[in-house]
Amino acid sequence: MPSLGGTGDHPCRVGGRRELSAPRLRTGTPERAGLDPVVLGRLAEEVHALTAGTRPWAAGAVVLAGRGPVVAVAEAAGWVVRYACYDPETGTGVELPPAARVPATLGTPFDLASLTKLFTSVAAVQQIERGTLGMDARVGDYLPDFHAAAAHGITVRQLLTHTSGLRPELPLYDCPDDAGRLDLLRAEAPAAEPGRYLYSDLNMLLLQSVLERITGRTLDVLVRDGITRPLGMTATAFGPCPGAAATEDQRRPWAKADRGMLRGVVHDENAWALGGVAGHAGLFSTATDLAVFCRTLLAGGSYGPARILGPDFVELLFTPPGLGFAMDQPWFMGELAGRGAAGHTGFTGTSLVLDPATDTFLVLLANTVHPRRRHPDSVPRATLATLLSQAVI
Repeated sequence: MPSLGGTGDHPCRVGGRRELSAPRLRTGTPERAGLDPVVLGRLAEEVHALTAGTRPWAAGAVVLAGRGPVVAVAEAAGWVVRYACYDPETGTGVELPPAARVPATLGTPFDLASLTKLFTSVAAVQQIERGTLGMDARVGDYLPDFHAAAAHGITVRQLLTHTSGLRPELPLYDCPDDAGRLDLLRAEAPAAEPGRYLYSDLNMLLLQSVLERITGRTLDVLVRDGITRPLGMTATAFGPCPGAAATEDQRRPWAKADRGMLRGVVHDENAWALGGVAGHAGLFSTATDLAVFCRTLLAGGSYGPARILGPDFVELLFTPPGLGFAMDQPWFMGELAGRGAAGHTGFTGTSLVLDPATDTFLVLLANTVHPRRRHPDSVPRATLATLLSQAVI
């Protein structure tokens, strides 16, 4: 099993304060983690079932689950590269010969899609902790040139809680240049009354702009220096990431761009148009690295000798309705929901759930969009989370 938060070569693009050490993750038996081995065995079997057959839920999947500092389940199943392309006439993927396929491993990086939002949110709360960003400050105070957001009084809190009223997305991928994309963002006014929940990628794009303006550093640098490097998450970075799991044969009319089979470059069209670094999508990571991220937050912001947030600010992240994190959502958290569980999903098939009440975490990485996107089905996510909940002794 790859190192959990150690040092090593970065599988993607090359390129805290010190306090009392918090326990690092280690592999161990279910019994040592305080989890039922029979139920966890069913969880592991379910992961393999999700990648089996001619029309699997995902071509490949990796799951890590544990309690406290113990990783009790680490399973990789299926193929992270299985198809050469998608055939719209037959409605199926064109399979590669067996020798050309790439099996999933615990060290395979995946396109995290919207799990990126969690890192953007943590980066924002770090600035709140330092006093350089105000939770209830208006976006216009930091970005006066974003005149629509300024005119409507959108706040940082509304961006973090998806209550700004901004619509889900903008067609930035259709703009011919960066100036046009920026003009669209600057001119975008709320489509709904601020204060009402409306999930939007634009919230994280505006938050990215705020963070970059107040720090003078780009988001990829903020994430690297403030989160991944202190925690030893050497497999987590914005792309390109050549060894990553393949995603989609991205073509119109089912997609928004004609890019062909994607591997190692961000799947999200807007993140791609923005150069691969975006507040809502663009990060690649492995399940082992994300387990470190989960463990850090469950431990109040510390991992080993590193601290990325103070406990009070981790609590702020998880105070309903959550800052960036979704709270107690049974549709993907299953029976872990209801006691303060936090997490998120990603369009490519990714998800993570951490439950402070039981000190458990579940990381699922999958490429459900390989070879083509389809209507999201989160039942398997909820099933795995429910099995973890039922395994708690």
